[in-house]
Amino acid sequence: MSKIFNSLIGHVVGDAMGTPVEFFMRKYLQESKVTEMLGNIGQHKEPVGSWSDDTSMELATIDSIITKNNINYDDIMNNFILWIEKGKYTPTNHAFGVGRCCLKAIYNYKKGTPALECGNIKTKHMSNGSLMRILPIALYSYAKRLSESEIQELTNNVSALTHRHESVQLACFIYVMYVIDLLNDIDKDTAYMNMRKRKYNYSQESIKLYSRLLKEDIRKLKIDDINSSGYIVDTIEASFWCLLTNDSYEKTIIESINLGQDTDTIAGIAGAMAGIVYGIDNIPKRWLDKLQSKDYLFKIFNKFEQAIICIE
Repeated sequence: MSKIFNSLIGHVVGDAMGTPVEFFMRKYLQESKVTEMLGNIGQHKEPVGSWSDDTSMELATIDSIITKNNINYDDIMNNFILWIEKGKYTPTNHAFGVGRCCLKAIYNYKKGTPALECGNIKTKHMSNGSLMRILPIALYSYAKRLSESEIQELTNNVSALTHRHESVQLACFIYVMYVIDLLNDIDKDTAYMNMRKRKYNYSQESIKLYSRLLKEDIRKLKIDDINSSGYIVDTIEASFWCLLTNDSYEKTIIESINLGQDTDTIAGIAGAMAGIVYGIDNIPKRWLDKLQSKDYLFKIFNKFEQAIICIE
């Protein structure tokens, strides 16, 4: 399988691993670590192998790109509506675990707000709802060989559909550029060095929020230094820490989900990167086999790859 495919399947497996234990506290998980794909437990009580809103919004974006042969913000938002109202892009035909910022943005669009003005711009709403679904933009940008400025504009805009705050857009851009480095066969540590050297065209106020990731060395932190909430800074720090301090896909995901709290998003983001680094053959078959609608996922991921590679 290709690195593009591996990143997508790596994301959904991580998401499905983390969904059953979302919001569990770290103390509980560290005392009884989860190492298998579970179901019918936790807040959502979805069947084993079910992915969450993270992958559903990613699939809605992918389907739009396949259909439109481009990035069409209105079409993406319309697909988000189909997800919320019709259960499209879900494993069990109903949406669950929808973040408040995402939900508000989608209903803003339904009420006639322009797509790029739907996202919340307030500091108190700096959550991870655009970071969790931004992976297709990294893959599209890589396949289209976009310039860094084009990637930044596109990433900012797709984030703005639900999250317009500059600091959230910066997190998305950091992640997108790192994924592109991995797709370009740059090893994970060198890609991290590139991340820290890169000049970011964002405010110093926003850049400063990510100082532990960009100015310091996140790899040197201990688990007690890592927060795993849905706050954008916590999420991106935890995701990179899990990737950079482990040496296999399985270890990365097990670390991610046992941090507790926003387990599906952290495992999904870390899993997407680990999928590129280690490949699908390193994803435990016992996890892959339990994925809901696996044939559908494989089909749409392959169609997406074909679509973005063929676009001129």
